[in-house]
Amino acid sequence: MDSEPIEQAGAGAPDNFQRLWTPHRMAYIKGENKPTGSGKDDGCPFCEIPKLPDEDGLILARGSAVFALLNLYPYNSGHLMVCPYRHVADYADLDEAETAELAEFTKRATLALRKASGAQGFNVGMNLGGVAGAGIAAHLHQHVVPRWGGDTNFMPVVGHTRVLPQLLRDTRDLIADAWPS
Repeated sequence: MDSEPIEQAGAGAPDNFQRLWTPHRMAYIKGENKPTGSGKDDGCPFCEIPKLPDEDGLILARGSAVFALLNLYPYNSGHLMVCPYRHVADYADLDEAETAELAEFTKRATLALRKASGAQGFNVGMNLGGVAGAGIAAHLHQHVVPRWGGDTNFMPVVGHTRVLPQLLRDTRDLIADAWPS
């Protein structure tokens, strides 16, 4: 596509780049819906989401101690999290049942993502504490990010932008349908 730059008054210098707009990210950048404190009654989304219907909360599966949900601000398509129902910040504070079910749900997450999307690998982990990069440090959550060969291309590397191929609700449906029982 070798087109000449189109002069755009007031819009800056033309540069031949097409723009991808991600206005939904502004809520994340501004910190909207972030907890106001560290208590479970301080607006913690991980305490509120289980009260919603699965489709509205992007919940993939529910267990007795933990649940799995899509990340509202994903690093990659299918980026999900496994989260205890109990409002706890530190991994060491989980009881045995929570620890075991968190591990089992993480395993199921990789199986579901492989089945639903053909994921070739995964980044799995937790950021414990704000200094470690936790966006919501007061409520522990484990990330499961599917990866594919070549998924790091010029968009995230140069453009600092992620391109998701479908709506989160559609991704949620695919992964929930593939979730092992």
